[in-house]
Amino acid sequence: MTAAALAPAPLPRPRVRPPSGWTLAAAAIALVIATPILTVLGFVLYPSTETWRHLADTVLADYIGNSLLLMLGVALGAGSIGITTAWLTSMYRFPGRRFFIWSLLLPLAMPAYIIAYTYTGMFEAAGPVQGWIREVFGLRYGDYWFPEIRSLGGAMAMFSLVLYPYVYLLARAAFLDQSVCALEASRTLGCGPWRSFFTVALPLARPAIVTGLSLALMETLADYGTVQYFGVSTFTTGIFRTWFGLGDSAAAAQLSGVLMTFVFALVLLERWSRRQARFHHATGRYRALPNIRLAPLTGWIAAIACFLPLFFGFLLPVGQLSAWALMTFDEMVNAGFYRLALNSFLLAGATALLALIPALVLGYGNRNHATPVLRFLTRLSGMGYAIPGTVIAIGVLIPFGALDNRIDAWMVGHFGFTTGLIFSGTVFILLFAYLVRFFTVSLNTVESGLGKIRPSMDDAARTMGHGGLEVLRRIHLPMMKGSLLTALIIVFVDVLKELPATLVLRPFNFNTLAVRAFELASDERLADSSTAAVAIVLVSIVPVVLLSRTIAQSRPGRRP
Repeated sequence: MTAAALAPAPLPRPRVRPPSGWTLAAAAIALVIATPILTVLGFVLYPSTETWRHLADTVLADYIGNSLLLMLGVALGAGSIGITTAWLTSMYRFPGRRFFIWSLLLPLAMPAYIIAYTYTGMFEAAGPVQGWIREVFGLRYGDYWFPEIRSLGGAMAMFSLVLYPYVYLLARAAFLDQSVCALEASRTLGCGPWRSFFTVALPLARPAIVTGLSLALMETLADYGTVQYFGVSTFTTGIFRTWFGLGDSAAAAQLSGVLMTFVFALVLLERWSRRQARFHHATGRYRALPNIRLAPLTGWIAAIACFLPLFFGFLLPVGQLSAWALMTFDEMVNAGFYRLALNSFLLAGATALLALIPALVLGYGNRNHATPVLRFLTRLSGMGYAIPGTVIAIGVLIPFGALDNRIDAWMVGHFGFTTGLIFSGTVFILLFAYLVRFFTVSLNTVESGLGKIRPSMDDAARTMGHGGLEVLRRIHLPMMKGSLLTALIIVFVDVLKELPATLVLRPFNFNTLAVRAFELASDERLADSSTAAVAIVLVSIVPVVLLSRTIAQSRPGRRP
């Protein structure tokens, strides 16, 4: 027998399964949605232009400084309001507590730029508040001190009033999830109520609080209407000036890249806070939180503490907007107003429906055919919600503008006529930007809904001969109706409120309610802008009501 015959047979190579069609489709969708983000990131490595060097020498330090100060002020303001109200409504009984549990979320329905216009109209020199002061005390303008609403401090206050519900929502859910056993153990060790709060309850809720603050700060960085109206130089206003004033798309994209580093830092901070959650309950016993009944005086102080942010963040601006809307109703509510509302609702509805399709493909692809590449592309495509609309607009406009120019040059060279701006000059680019910006809302909702369906149900359906699409249509979609409806509503309202991306990308002679309110307020026609603002706020209340219905259901054995 030869040596070759005695040699062991070579082991068969492992068979590499080619990616399925569903995986390829999901990866392609994720890559397309992530294109604007990759475009902006690519310009970070682009050679610096003369415009960029000019910006770096003159205004870049102001953009960074104002953005950091704004973030610090909002973190302190929104954090203190959100944590205080969450602790009071979770632990104590006082007058109006049941009302405040859900109503403290209402400022989420008030876009920051709308509350900024409202407070400017009320508190500026020609407004009713300062007019009343001069009339009652017989003073002239300049004889008294009054805080300047259009300032960096004013912007901090506006953002804090409308963004504290992010902290309140997550902090209250964390407080409700805590066992009273841990708090009672701290009391037996000699800790008073305040010390128990700072040494036990607050550390346990820290990851949730950091997450809420990260969301609030992302919204702060994404804003354009408020900071532009208040004259505060931040990255978003700088991107607009560089793009429209200086006409330098590369420098605008590089500014967007710098802004994205702030956003990514907040995302990493939020992820880090989750991993640093090293505080655990030492017991599995859960008892209902005590809901301590406060003494009459203390109870009314707690009620006032909860009422003030609700009043200044929602009730007062809504009351002023409603009064202005009634005054200008006959003049402003006409055929043009209904056309604006129709444009806004059609854009919002179309985006909400379009966002569900790729979310289902990606969510289902990751459920059944997950690969590291697909998971990475999915997470990258879901970064749009954390990135300001201005940055998304730049990332969308650059590649589609280049594509339009190539198509137009080819048509002129071969057929002798121009096609114009097929993509970047139509509603298409606006819908695509909205899809990138708010895709993660649909994706997270779909993944959450799919996560509640046991894989054994998929296996049972396949044993009965059903393919992947059939399982999705006949089993998953019916079970996820509630989640999908929630995603539709939230995306609809987010698109309705979106301002910076719409300002950059809207076609000529095409307006929305948000843009119209911004234009009228910029022309100092604050009362005239109220009808569009009221319409946005009223529609925005819908997802807030959905949130308020679930906030008290975050803990087993709960008690309202």
